Amino acid sequence: MSLFNDQSLKIYNSISKTKELFSTVTPGNVGMYVCGPTVYSHVHLGNVRTFMSFDLVYRYLQHLEYKVRYVRNITDAGHMEDDADEGEDKIAKKARVEKIEPMEIVQRYTLDFHDVLNQLNNFPPNIEPTATGHIVEQIEIIRDILSKGLAYEVNGSVYFDVLKYNETKTYGVLSGRKIADAIHNTRSLEGQSEKKNPQDFALWKKASPQHIMRWPSPWGIGFPGWHLECTAMSTKYLGEKFDIHGGGMDLKFPHHECEIAQAEACNGYSPVNFWMHANMLTLNGQKMSKSTGNHILPGEIFSGENTVLSKPFSPAVVRFFMMQAHYRSVLDFSSEALEASEKGYLKLVEAIKNLSTIEPSKTSTLDISAWKQACYDAMNDDFNSPILIANLFEGVKYINLLKEKKASVTQEDLEIFTSTIHSFVYDVLGLVTETAAQGSNKLEGVVNMLIGMRKQARDNKDWSLSDLIRDELSALGIQLKDGKEGTSFTVEE
Repeated sequence: MSLFNDQSLKIYNSISKTKELFSTVTPGNVGMYVCGPTVYSHVHLGNVRTFMSFDLVYRYLQHLEYKVRYVRNITDAGHMEDDADEGEDKIAKKARVEKIEPMEIVQRYTLDFHDVLNQLNNFPPNIEPTATGHIVEQIEIIRDILSKGLAYEVNGSVYFDVLKYNETKTYGVLSGRKIADAIHNTRSLEGQSEKKNPQDFALWKKASPQHIMRWPSPWGIGFPGWHLECTAMSTKYLGEKFDIHGGGMDLKFPHHECEIAQAEACNGYSPVNFWMHANMLTLNGQKMSKSTGNHILPGEIFSGENTVLSKPFSPAVVRFFMMQAHYRSVLDFSSEALEASEKGYLKLVEAIKNLSTIEPSKTSTLDISAWKQACYDAMNDDFNSPILIANLFEGVKYINLLKEKKASVTQEDLEIFTSTIHSFVYDVLGLVTETAAQGSNKLEGVVNMLIGMRKQARDNKDWSLSDLIRDELSALGIQLKDGKEGTSFTVEE
């Protein structure tokens, strides 16, 4: 029997605004779609947080032994500036500025996107479709919506008729926005657009002569609207009804709202059971954004070449920092926060390394079973990674007690404990020791060198130098412990 049968996972559904017991369209299988990047520039850390949040979801669903099909798209056309229906395509604009082909821009920044997520140990999706690779499917959806009288064509462009749709359905079901309020707030714009109503959104746009990215269609040469690609690709690979659709909080309106309307217009029902939205990462108390320049690139964090942080931080530490906040919570990025995360991460890694030295006993004085279930309970509560991490640090306390022989565990409990802590740290949270260990190994090498110098000073009865080394290390949070087998050290959190 699969592990998911023993665990009751609840997920916060953005539509119902409540946590709901997770069940799947097809038993034992999960279809999950996440809105991917528009690849016209380097992916910044705020974008990365969203993808890391859904990497956590993907990992835990796999850990529960679901068979998961994870689809995440690449937007390589149709995304206009300011997420509007007018203006210039973001990728085409970058290509025009740099005087190269749009697909060169797409290739460059898709590779950058993959490289960054790989460094942060994100699993790749099972399918990563592109908007330009699904023009035919998008045209067919437009045909279907037009045939049902829920869209109209004007001068080679096709728009979704929101007011017509709203006669039988509810546009705004996800964001809670009211059409009546939208009409009231946009009356002054009427007459300035070819749309029937300002609320209508583009399914297909006629390409101006200077527009680089263009395709033939029944309505003339043009390109698809940004919202349409996700409807086309999600339903193609996951079916007309699937389990989870995720993205950043900023996509809730209008992007996801438009996706719901498009799918309901075609099929008569909402396409997704659970809508999930990851919250933003802030810098200097403001949302990270490419357009405002208030952002930091992951590579700048790893190299230390930035004006925000006190020093470089490894990808493992950055990932641990992200996991310490719930995916629906705003997370503020700062040097102090990363420094605290680094200390906590190294403490966790050190404790797990010490697990191999623990010797089992005939009895257990620790309730390993209850601790294990507490880890599951945290993740079952809408993927609550900060509570999981708190439980893992409770496990660190257990390791220290066992190491100091102030507690005991049986062989069976030790195996359960070891397996559980490894599963949640490495498989679910996606943490790795290799990258972080580089900094840890350097620290260990320097401290061991100082321990050797201190021993030599003690052998020479140079007590002042011996005490100076010990006190200076202590001031840095590194505690020396002299024993029969030599001197060891621990790093305080």
